[in-house]
Amino acid sequence: MRRVEMTYDTTMQGALAERMGIKLLEATPERLVATMPVDGNTQPFGLLHGGASCVLAETLGSIGATLHGSTIGRPYAVGVDISATHHRAARSGLVTGVATPLHRGGSIATYEIVITDDEDQRICTARLTCLLRK
Repeated sequence: MRRVEMTYDTTMQGALAERMGIKLLEATPERLVATMPVDGNTQPFGLLHGGASCVLAETLGSIGATLHGSTIGRPYAVGVDISATHHRAARSGLVTGVATPLHRGGSIATYEIVITDDEDQRICTARLTCLLRK
């Protein structure tokens, strides 16, 4: 089967991502990049909410899995597992998520998502596995 290079319309990211201020900057099956403001996505103590990091990670990994799935006739990606390790706090500015594939198979795609702060300090490392559907 011939592989086709796919890209993603960076304006199409979903209502939750828009509400959280996620801006998709780059999207191919091999690498996805997005930013998200800390402001508005904090927990009661003023720190970036861990769930917000997971939303950023799942947004990037799901889009990557969808792009990969589109090249093999399985254009729908459904998240089945996410794990995240929160390394340090972010209190302000933007965080940046970079997703790269760990595995891109015929029915499963797994992405690692590294989230860093404005000083390029790692905030979170996440892993998302998606089921690829027809």
